[in-house]
Amino acid sequence: MSNKLRNSEIKVTIALDDNHVPEKMYWSAQDGGVNHERAKAMLLSLWDYKSQETLRIDLWTKDMPVDEMKKFFHQTLVAMADTFQRATDDEKMADSMRDFCDYFAEKMELVKK
Repeated sequence: MSNKLRNSEIKVTIALDDNHVPEKMYWSAQDGGVNHERAKAMLLSLWDYKSQETLRIDLWTKDMPVDEMKKFFHQTLVAMADTFQRATDDEKMADSMRDFCDYFAEKMELVKK
């Protein structure tokens, strides 16, 4: 078994207007077969183990419609609940998070009653 590490890169390119507001966003992940694909929003969280805090970059383009932003947040919250369960094996709390996701979707009118 080899102990060699291999690097993988995810690249995000942001085109800014004169006021430094994102106008266009592209991302690439060669290992995932993604090359310069357009995106309208991103939420990136990194854990700084030294300071024991989360570092974040939250960006969206000025043409991101509010209805799409609501869907983006809902889908991100659902994914976070799934990831939380896989990472911690805490099914009870993950289910509570999913309950909130259902509430969020209802209040944002993302699902029909």
